[in-house]
Amino acid sequence: MPSWYHDRIAAPPSRPPPRGRREAAVVIVGGGFAGLNTALGLAARGVRDIVLLESKYIGFGASGRNGGFVFAGYSLGERALLERAGPDRARALYARTVDAVNLIRERIAALSIDCDAVDAGVVWANWFRDAKVLRSRQQLLAEHYGTEWQWIPEDAMHEFVRSPRYHDGLYERNALHIDPLAYARGLASAAERVGVGIHEGSRVRMLERKGPRWILRVGDAEIETPQVVLACGGYLAGLDRSIDRAVLPIATYVMVTEPLGDRLRECLRTHAAIYDTRFAFDYYRPLPDTRLLWGGRISVRDRSPRAVQRLLRRDMARVFPSLKEARIEQAWSGLMSYARHEMPQVGTHGNGLWYAQAFGGHGLAPTCAAGEALADAIAAGETRLDAYEAFGLEPVHRPFGYLAAQGTYWKYELGDWFKSRLEG
Repeated sequence: MPSWYHDRIAAPPSRPPPRGRREAAVVIVGGGFAGLNTALGLAARGVRDIVLLESKYIGFGASGRNGGFVFAGYSLGERALLERAGPDRARALYARTVDAVNLIRERIAALSIDCDAVDAGVVWANWFRDAKVLRSRQQLLAEHYGTEWQWIPEDAMHEFVRSPRYHDGLYERNALHIDPLAYARGLASAAERVGVGIHEGSRVRMLERKGPRWILRVGDAEIETPQVVLACGGYLAGLDRSIDRAVLPIATYVMVTEPLGDRLRECLRTHAAIYDTRFAFDYYRPLPDTRLLWGGRISVRDRSPRAVQRLLRRDMARVFPSLKEARIEQAWSGLMSYARHEMPQVGTHGNGLWYAQAFGGHGLAPTCAAGEALADAIAAGETRLDAYEAFGLEPVHRPFGYLAAQGTYWKYELGDWFKSRLEG
């Protein structure tokens, strides 16, 4: 289903599929953020003759449907990252996403991408009275990651976010929110200007090894290359079994209200984006025309726009009761890719086949960081991506993995509910 982003601005002219037979230095499969960032990163490092193939159109998947948050970190929390990767590697991985936030900000300015960027930070709002989880995370970020988040006392929170649902909060200043589809289209245009060949409606029907090179067949066309990057996210390409079987495509839900005018200011007196401290958290952000974009929940299946609207309207009304009658202009769902270890999978088989996937719905920065890491490795002729090697292609055992994922979500959602009830 299309998102509000897709409907509000006319799509650019389509880019036709490739024709005939040709060679390329690198072929990237996937026209979302991972693929686009890899293409731009390679071009910036002097690699020429890059081809990007997208089965639908640029930004079709999660890249054109997400909440538009740009902030540091991963779906795997900072404490778990520290425990699994060790202090040095954890700090390096986190720093990559900080650098990515800065690079996204720079690209928006340098490439003149009109994507409604709002550089006002992100607030982590405490759903519960107990402030320990906030203080603990604030201290961990400062001590182990060199990152300072600002404490927001409860009275100040209620000045900025006028909801009795929240208590105190933390403010991450180095963060922004944007129209992600407009940004993806801007990256595609920038990539074309530096010589990247982009083809839409170009599903790769076969990928096979031929000596030291790869052959990709797209319709009647054939492309030969020594380097292939698979960056397909939750929309599996079926080109490499070990890569596909390592991710779960998971659905998430988003909606956009009508323009709210003064009603929005009665609820929010900040331009920052918001998410809360529950496992099953809400996330939302004010749009420049006084609409509210609201997202949340995960599921193993897509739902109809009507069902998404019903679920998210109820969530929004719990936080802002005054908006319970607000008209919902559009609601949609889309697929993201998750790994069992909750970290991106960025690496190579060592034979010229590379991959970047499982970004887990944590904003745009991890995809940008992955693109830069792949570009560094491919351009330098390396065969390892040390920072990511602890988080490999663990099989998710579909369809049983779906049951486990949904069960885990329900378990933590129930835990959030009990904690709220105990606090009264």
